[in-house]
Amino acid sequence: MPHTLLSAAEGGDLGGIAGWAVDVMGALGAPGAALIVALENVFPPIPSEVILPLAGFAAAHGTFSLAAAIIWTTVGSLVGALVAYGLGYWLGAERVRALFERVPLLKVADFEKTESWFSRHGPASVFLGRMVPVVRSLISIPAGIERMNFLLFVVLTTLGSLLWNAIFVVGGYLLGAQWHRIEAVAGWFSNAVVGLLLVLAAVFLTRRSWQAWAARREARAPGE
Repeated sequence: MPHTLLSAAEGGDLGGIAGWAVDVMGALGAPGAALIVALENVFPPIPSEVILPLAGFAAAHGTFSLAAAIIWTTVGSLVGALVAYGLGYWLGAERVRALFERVPLLKVADFEKTESWFSRHGPASVFLGRMVPVVRSLISIPAGIERMNFLLFVVLTTLGSLLWNAIFVVGGYLLGAQWHRIEAVAGWFSNAVVGLLLVLAAVFLTRRSWQAWAARREARAPGE
């Protein structure tokens, strides 16, 4: 089955990680997709924009069902996120930063960017961050560092991962051998999420400013 699947997927110009992913899914089925996605959540250089459409393609090819592809990739996302959460929880910010300095292909700047995301957006970043490159793989670490409520973390991670995974798995399923074309959607979708967060932040700041102004006005009113 791995060789048959690899041959059928050649339209995607496979090589490197993509070819390895097809081999793993062909050999292990849907749990193989979960394994790869779990690794992607711990090691960001593995791109979910490639892995997820390939899982959909494998489902279209009969390696496993579409439902299994979505469920197992979401399980993999959650497992990987829990590992990252645990790293943040037990190591703390400084030791995580030191780890990023030592491990090849990991960048301290990416960790700091994700820290900033969590600081600005809080729990919402765990849900929406699943749809933004780099942040998607690392957002669980600052959640662990900040001791975010565990149950809330699990719920938001599962929902965010389910949404992101379903879009790209179904896309790969529908496109078949042209699965790679859905990668172009990833950038647009991620930019839309970032735009939404910016709008929400602007609304929040405007509302807080209005409330502060109203409170100052009310405080001055008795003496006027």
